[in-house]
Amino acid sequence: MKLQISYRGKEYLKTAQTLLRTAKTMTDQAIAAQLKALADDYERRAERASLDDAAKALARSDER
Repeated sequence: MKLQISYRGKEYLKTAQTLLRTAKTMTDQAIAAQLKALADDYERRAERASLDDAAKALARSDER
């Protein structure tokens, strides 16, 4: 089963991409590493949000 990314998930992914782009321009490697770690967290949030949104949509359809 392929998971569709929800709107909320897409927003998290856009934030992660922005953080990664910013990390690539950093000269301070410590800050770049922190930004990359934060981007990884946002990617996990995107997946979790999409799973949660799919579960909620399924529950709503079951109620009908």
